[in-house]
Amino acid sequence: MAREIFGTMPGGEVVEQLTIRGGGLTAHVLTYGSLIQDLRLDGHGAPLVLGFERFEDYLLHSPYFGVTPGRCSNRIAGGLFSLDGQTIELERNERGVNHLHGGSDGIAVRNWTVESLSAHSVTLSILDPAGRAGYPGNCRVWATYALGDQGRLSVRYEAETDLPTLANLCQHSYFNLDGSADILGHELMIEATHYLPVDQNLIPTGHLQPVEGTVFDFRQQRRIGEARIDSLPVHYDHNFCLSPARTEKRLVARLKSLRSGVTMDVETTESGVQFYAGGKMNVAMPGLEGRHYGAFAGLCLETQVWPDAANHPHFPTAVLRPGERLVQETDYVFSR
Repeated sequence: MAREIFGTMPGGEVVEQLTIRGGGLTAHVLTYGSLIQDLRLDGHGAPLVLGFERFEDYLLHSPYFGVTPGRCSNRIAGGLFSLDGQTIELERNERGVNHLHGGSDGIAVRNWTVESLSAHSVTLSILDPAGRAGYPGNCRVWATYALGDQGRLSVRYEAETDLPTLANLCQHSYFNLDGSADILGHELMIEATHYLPVDQNLIPTGHLQPVEGTVFDFRQQRRIGEARIDSLPVHYDHNFCLSPARTEKRLVARLKSLRSGVTMDVETTESGVQFYAGGKMNVAMPGLEGRHYGAFAGLCLETQVWPDAANHPHFPTAVLRPGERLVQETDYVFSR
């Protein structure tokens, strides 16, 4: 266990780096954005996630590396939704069109408080105040990262509110299991029979499309780059429909590098997983160990409620009400 100063927020707050170890893993977590800055597996040289060595680069160049977005992750069409008969207008922080990942000053870019720290786990919390980015209600969020036996990183998100609101959290790490320039040679399996097609603004159309016969069929593990990925207008940035509601934790995805022999299993309670292959990435500053992060340098498997759920009554709900406690759990299990 280690606790060190990593940087300073523009307002003067100290950002800490918290190091935990266990089960053959070492994780470095920042109080800024409750983000995973670095993740290592014993016997494997390269970092498992994308990140920066310097805090200043997170402020200026990060495409949500390792953060906890919220209070509602992913996109909301036009920044508008209806809740209990009232129209709520949120900040349109994505090209002035959509609301994305909780807004420009969401919990992904603010400094969290350390609630507890041990050799193998850390819990952080933050209050998202009423009215920030347009959200109703004060929402308290907790994030716990714990390292267990046999390469298991467990992520547990919890939230409570004093007014009806939206709450949908996820871990936004970009994974690369072999340190190569891109992840197109990685093999991926996703246990989903349907995905959500999107419009030109990456908003779900509302239809559930079968994956069968499409480049979105990952029911059998296959190489990500084999399906003419360059022909896709958004290079995989879609929700895969795992279940109609939150459920017991189960295996939903498997990522493997044949080059390194490292496998990552994803087990979650969540109803969806957003697979983003990183096709739009072109980071100006070097990352961990001086690595250049170009297109497809890492991929995200964001376990969460389906995007824009507030505007689609047949989607799983992201509404959180007073007296309820949101609990979202995802385990990333690494092996060689």
